[in-house]
Amino acid sequence: MASEASSPQREPTLSTLPPSLPQKRALEDDHSPAVSSPLNPEPKSQKFQVQIEDTQAMPREKRTKKETLKKRESKGAGAGGADSARATPDPKQREAPGEMAPNRYKLAHPKPTDFELSRGPVFVPHHEVQDPEGKTIEFVETSDHVYNKKSFHYTHCIADPAFPSMFYYRNTEPPPFGAHLAFEDAASHMFFDRSGMHITSDKGFRMTRANVAIREGRWYWECKVTRGILKDPQDGDPKSHGHVRVGFARREAALDAPVGFDAYSYGIRDAAGQKVHMSRPKDFFPPGEEIKEGDVIGMEIQLPSERLQRKIVQGQYNPAIDLADEEPEEAPEAPNIIRDRIPIRFKAHIYFEKIDYHTTKELEDLMNPSPAGSSHKTEAPHPTHPVPALRTLPNSCIKVYKNGVLMGTPWTDILAFLPPASRQAQQTGGREALDDGTLGYYPAVSVFRGGAVEVNFGPDFWYPPPAEDTEMLDAGTDGPPQKQPTRLRPISERYDDQIVEDVLYDIVDEVGFWMQDGQKVIDQSARDGKVEAAAPGRDEIKELVQDD
Repeated sequence: MASEASSPQREPTLSTLPPSLPQKRALEDDHSPAVSSPLNPEPKSQKFQVQIEDTQAMPREKRTKKETLKKRESKGAGAGGADSARATPDPKQREAPGEMAPNRYKLAHPKPTDFELSRGPVFVPHHEVQDPEGKTIEFVETSDHVYNKKSFHYTHCIADPAFPSMFYYRNTEPPPFGAHLAFEDAASHMFFDRSGMHITSDKGFRMTRANVAIREGRWYWECKVTRGILKDPQDGDPKSHGHVRVGFARREAALDAPVGFDAYSYGIRDAAGQKVHMSRPKDFFPPGEEIKEGDVIGMEIQLPSERLQRKIVQGQYNPAIDLADEEPEEAPEAPNIIRDRIPIRFKAHIYFEKIDYHTTKELEDLMNPSPAGSSHKTEAPHPTHPVPALRTLPNSCIKVYKNGVLMGTPWTDILAFLPPASRQAQQTGGREALDDGTLGYYPAVSVFRGGAVEVNFGPDFWYPPPAEDTEMLDAGTDGPPQKQPTRLRPISERYDDQIVEDVLYDIVDEVGFWMQDGQKVIDQSARDGKVEAAAPGRDEIKELVQDD
């Protein structure tokens, strides 16, 4: 058979290989024909393998066997107990709420200009409009001031020789004095009047908060629509000059969105008088009722005492005992206000820079629920919810008035805001369970494409509210009332209370630092090792730069 016949073998051709390129497989050089022929009667397949010396092969490194956790722990225990190195790193230590204290920073001596009175923003005239009563309103563009954004919150400060242990810097207020819409706590492209009482914008929805926060009690303020839905449009007139929303917002609420956009704010729409929370509009005003130009909307908020709120957020609330929210016989413990802040320069101003409060995942999930969420996430918010951010405040509510007439109570049992329900931004160095005194519900206004409003924080209101709360929330059909009537106060009084609180907290911080220094005044700018510095070795307060 031809397949069984043998054929002469062809000599393989040797190839010269560089010694630096070791080969891991055999080289095949078999080119003999598969069918025999007179020249190759016996074809045979032969494989030629190039042998590579062991000295040319790349040696393989030996793997270092790591010691097990038990062996490392046994070595650490036998090497000296507590003084030896730990087998595992120390867990992150968390400060107990009662042991927290403000951070201290290494700063240079204040400049002479730092002792001068704080100044407000620079006003640049922008445009004028006519309100429904025929009055001219001049709107200005504010400049040369900082904006609250990128997880930071700014308040004015001044150098004071009476506070040497705090590096001389304390809180202050620039003009205009009194409760008003905050220039720094507003979105961009918003226009104010010089008193901070009027607001408008030529862009989409923008929001601004007032410069006071409501933390407990009953408070009232008014808002008049100066540009919005027309009451009696004539032929050829547009239906509206813009839109507005009014309500209350927490520190976490987004400024580049309308009031009621997220879980941190509650708002009333001018169109159809709907109530909005978490971007879900619901009917509230009677059918056909709207908020139009010239209408005055009164906003009332009622919050329980801070003592009861702390019980709720700390998981110590008992509805059977604490529902009445009665004042204890002994003086309640004062809140532990901790303010981590550092002076910064912005153009001709000095500000305290503080880490602001950030949105929480639990409330984001509440706004956009996931179908595969866990049981506690699908559970509706209530005072004893397992998640602190989803706990509500009993005896709390928001009421709405229109031209002096009570329209109803759109919200009751609103969400809690004290830590740990609110948390500072961890990415920028915030601390957990820290209350810096700025938390609460702020009067808030948002405007849309020409909409404009005027706010009135009292005490002289256009439509004064009732002096006392005649509606008493019942615990049940046969139960006693939950809350005794309390005096309804204007927001303007809250501004005065807030000034007193700032002065008190400044004194407490100064005394606390003075005691840390051995009850004596030390030149803080000359200290090196004992002060926690945000930037060690810095000789000057940092200069802040913000994009317009």
